[in-house]
Amino acid sequence: MADEALIAKRPREHSGLADYLREPFDRLRGEVDRIFDEFPPRFPATNLGIRYLASLPMPALEMRETEKEYLLSVELPGVQGEDVDISVDGDLLIVKGEKKEEREEQERDYTVSERSYGAFERRVTLPPDCDVDGIGASSDNGVIAITIPRLRNAPASARKIEISNKS
Repeated sequence: MADEALIAKRPREHSGLADYLREPFDRLRGEVDRIFDEFPPRFPATNLGIRYLASLPMPALEMRETEKEYLLSVELPGVQGEDVDISVDGDLLIVKGEKKEEREEQERDYTVSERSYGAFERRVTLPPDCDVDGIGASSDNGVIAITIPRLRNAPASARKIEISNKS
């Protein structure tokens, strides 16, 4: 019984083949660990999230409704109002434009210069009670505010359809 206890406690010896097969995975794990250890200095977390959200191709929007109008806010940071095209095609409100951003950072031993260009387009289906001729828009600090008046005598947008029996 004493011999069995000694055998169980002995470290397992690896053959040369096992070490040879495991070695590439050990190197891969070491490289992945090194990459994660270097992550914060290479990619500052404070700028990564903000810059990622600002570069999304579809601008964020919010639509609110009152008794008299619909209010649509479109967030376009870094884009001037004159660079945005707003149009109506049938029952679609189309907001489109192009974002152009250039940035240069100079540090002690390096310079970073970035340019990003990208077209964006957002389409919103208009409710049936919209007064398309009265739509207006204004721009303030990268937010486009679109006002869509509602018609007073608009046709009902929903109606119940009765089912008839064929018999």
